[in-house]
Amino acid sequence: MTPGTRRAGDMPPEEFRRLAHEAADWMADYLGGVGSLPVLAQVQPGDVKRRLPAGPPERGEDPELILADFRDIVIPGITHWNHPAFFGYFSISGSGPGILGEMLAAALNVNAMVWRSSPAATELEEVATDWLRQLVGLPAGFEGIINDTASSSVLYALAAAREVAYPEVHRNGLFGLPRGRVYASEHAHSSIEKGALTLGFGQEGFRTIPTDDAFRMRPDALRAALEEDRAAGIRPVAVVATTGTTSTTSVDPVDAIGPITREFGAWLHVDAAYGGPTAIVPELRPLLAGWEEADSVVVNPHKWLFTPVDCSVLYCRRPQDLVRAFSIVPEYLRSADTGKARDLMDYGVALGRRFRSLKLWFVLRYFGRDGIVANLREHVRLARAFAGWVEATEGWELAAPVPYAVVCFRFAPAGIGTEQADALNQRILDRVNAGGEAFLTHTRLRGRVVLRLAVGNVKTTEAHVARAWELLREAGRAEL
Repeated sequence: MTPGTRRAGDMPPEEFRRLAHEAADWMADYLGGVGSLPVLAQVQPGDVKRRLPAGPPERGEDPELILADFRDIVIPGITHWNHPAFFGYFSISGSGPGILGEMLAAALNVNAMVWRSSPAATELEEVATDWLRQLVGLPAGFEGIINDTASSSVLYALAAAREVAYPEVHRNGLFGLPRGRVYASEHAHSSIEKGALTLGFGQEGFRTIPTDDAFRMRPDALRAALEEDRAAGIRPVAVVATTGTTSTTSVDPVDAIGPITREFGAWLHVDAAYGGPTAIVPELRPLLAGWEEADSVVVNPHKWLFTPVDCSVLYCRRPQDLVRAFSIVPEYLRSADTGKARDLMDYGVALGRRFRSLKLWFVLRYFGRDGIVANLREHVRLARAFAGWVEATEGWELAAPVPYAVVCFRFAPAGIGTEQADALNQRILDRVNAGGEAFLTHTRLRGRVVLRLAVGNVKTTEAHVARAWELLREAGRAEL
């Protein structure tokens, strides 16, 4: 069949086989050679869009041309998160086994909304999340559910907390009820405030708690805020403790926060989206002390467990609270199986649910506990080596402790004021990123511009980290 004469129906199996082999060969070459590409996309806003037609084709096009445009137009516009010198944000990697699982999930194209719609997808999600629970050491009472991102997971956890704090809200809504509030560290992720907004608490329903010198939530400040709000008639709904904050990966003292939260009758959610996987490493598990007493916990395998985006696991100690917040079963989804097995649609807003557990299952089986521990240990070692280089170099300084694999640092040579140093660090960042060999991002701590180097890719070696440090020092000398 020639292009332009396509009839109804799908791509023939033999054509799919040929193109799939071609695509698989491209993927293998890409994963093997991604380190030779510029990390940051070398395009300007609008460049990709301008190279594509303004409207859809009237007739079907040759798949070879589609793949060619993918290589020639799309790829130049990609910032390569799978690059071993990608050190920005939270560095992640979609590993080979995870990619294979994602490919097979796309081929199956199931919707795991109720057990009957995909029994294997439903039950594999139970198995994979429980395996992960065992690996990180959470108690057996926690049940896991896979969402797209931690932003969704925290929203659902807060919805369960609202259900507990206001049992009448399910039928009557929040109107006319006493004000409620959610609490988190001033360095907590923005999704917590977004969740409070989405659930109807408003901006006044979210309160940040001051942090200590290591950017950790202060338990004494939390207690003072809860006491003040309770005296004012504001109901404490939930406290969110973070083990691995976005800017610095600081670790809130969950073991001290938990008893205070329970004393005030609030729900304790632990945002371990980044730091959670490190509980698999024996010497790092103590950093999460107390999280086993939480009401809910989120762990993101797509952040630091080699699983392709998106895959966020929400664990709930009392999953019935989550179900009570969301379960609505229309007649068209009822069957003889209803009530006999878990229906994943009951644990959140989404009815359509991808087969995300397949890629997680592949990753856990391929790496095993030992492989995961070895990779995470190496990432932490590399980050701490980089931090040591910073501390030992005149004019450079660490800006935060390094509990995990993210280093916050800055160039602050003697005789330069704060504003000048901020501008200098921004120029250093821009120069390094423009070169294409490495990619970093920044944040602000105590009002100062701070550079961040995040290690998290399974392909990253000490040579990549050392080269990034060399590029940073070169940029510092050039910009001074």
